[in-house]
Amino acid sequence: MNQAARRIGRTLALVLPVVLVLSGTLAVTRVPWAAPNAESQVLTASSDNASTVATVRAPHEVLRDRLLSELQEKNPGVALTHLQEATNGRPSLAAHCAEIARALGRAAVAKYRSVKQAQSYARPVCDVSYATGVVGQSH
Repeated sequence: MNQAARRIGRTLALVLPVVLVLSGTLAVTRVPWAAPNAESQVLTASSDNASTVATVRAPHEVLRDRLLSELQEKNPGVALTHLQEATNGRPSLAAHCAEIARALGRAAVAKYRSVKQAQSYARPVCDVSYATGVVGQSH
């Protein structure tokens, strides 16, 4: 009797999750989305009629955008410090450090409308990329 109960228990443990997943999936495929009387509208897993495509942004793009916002809210020095911390903590970002620092330099000139004031925040992050961005923006 004990072995029969174990066998039944094992069978249920294997079959029950599959049944639950399939029944839940099938229940979702027949949901009317527009009106209660819309019989022809069915949820499908097709990308043919998708209106938007989700885009995955690279980590360096997310970091750049976050630091540019931080520069606007605070100052370039804070953003440069966080850039250095990010590249130290995640070496894969180091390849994009110069590009991000130049973008910060350009944004600092745009914010302060002064090369001299923007240059005053320069730090030894990514060599001279921040300074290059500042000077490049002044022309």
